[in-house]
Parts: sequence; C-alpha cells; structure tokens
Amino acid sequence: MKKTFEFLIKVFFWSVVSSVALVVLFKFVPVPVTPLMVIRYFENTSEKQLWKHNWEPIENISKNIQLAVICTEDQKFLKHNGFDIEAIEKAYENNKKGKRIKGGSTISQQTAKNVFLWPSRSWLRKGLETYFTFLIEKIWSKERILEVYLNSIEMGNGIYGIEAASQYWFKKPAAKLTAYEAAAIASILPSPRKYRANPASAYITKRKHWIVRQMQFYGTLELKAQK
Repeated sequence: MKKTFEFLIKVFFWSVVSSVALVVLFKFVPVPVTPLMVIRYFENTSEKQLWKHNWEPIENISKNIQLAVICTEDQKFLKHNGFDIEAIEKAYENNKKGKRIKGGSTISQQTAKNVFLWPSRSWLRKGLETYFTFLIEKIWSKERILEVYLNSIEMGNGIYGIEAASQYWFKKPAAKLTAYEAAAIASILPSPRKYRANPASAYITKRKHWIVRQMQFYGTLELKAQK
C-alpha cells in the first residue's frame, strides 16, 4: 500500500509539473496540433482527408473576427477570470431538466478544452477543463488566450483556425475579413461541421446580422490593456 501511495503521489506531482510546463511553453510558441485535430483525422474515412491549419499571430487577424467571436461566444471575456458564474448557473439549471451536460463555457474554457483535452462530455473532462482554464488565465494574457483560441478552434470539416477558415470560406487572409464575413464565420461556431459560412443559409444569415449588431453595441476591442 505504501509503494502504491508513493507511486500515485509521484504520478500526480509529475502530471502537475508537465501540465504547467506545457501551458508555459504554449504561452510563447504556436500550438501545432490539438487532440481534436488528430481525432477528426482518424474519424474521416474518405480517401481525401482534409486538415487545414495555418497559425497566424493575432496581429495578422482582423479585429472584426476577434470581436465577432467574443460577441458570439463570451461577451464577458475581458472581465471574468476564466469562468462566467452566471452562465454556469444557468447551464446547471438547464441540465437539471435533462440528461445532457450543457453550455456555460467561456472562451478561456473552450481554449483549454481545445488545446489540452479530448472532445467528450464527462465530469472528468470538465474537471480537467477547469484546471487548465485556471492555469491559462494565470499564465497567459487575455490576448494570448484569444490568439490560441482563434488559431485552434474547429471552423469547418477539417478546418482549424481562423486563417484556414478565412481562406476556405472567403478566399482571403484573416487580416482582411470584413465585419459581415467575420460574423458569418462566427455564426457557425455552435456546429461548424453542420453549417456553412458562405453561402449562408437563412438561419446563418439571421445570426450573422445579430452578431454584427452586437459588435456595434460592444464597441472597440482593446486587448492590450488587459492582463
């Protein structure tokens, strides 16, 4: 029993050390691949396996798409410490009415999940997501979190990151996305493999106009002033 306990302590210690080291590393270097990319690659049984992922620094990413995803996914992004308590409480109440673990995730939580974890719904994964969210909020800046999020999120079938999405949907670099193009891409984020940013369906068009209005209400996005 003593040896087993000592072994578990060592496993726990080195797991914490390695996870912190990985978060520190990704504070400075691009994230080359995520667990979801690998899983999707092997799920795709077609002869033509798509995997488009082009990392771009946030300076090369249009402010329009930065603002669009914040307005769509997490309007309190610059104010919270990684967790939107009000949204979590609402999600909890909704979950009590059904069996599905649902909603409430901030951009920070989604980034932690996308970069470090697997895409399933379980309390174990949610617990690890909370741990990694805490780490990136402490070690990364808000600007870095958004940069990693925009470069790693799934934005279509085999499309990862805003640069690949911009080229795929609008045949232009992410730096040149207009407000409506950015809103169109942000519109598909709930189900990026189900919806198309261009040409947009009636549903996506409606969401796109709603997002543009939210962007106008939100105002200027200033990340540099944030931690």
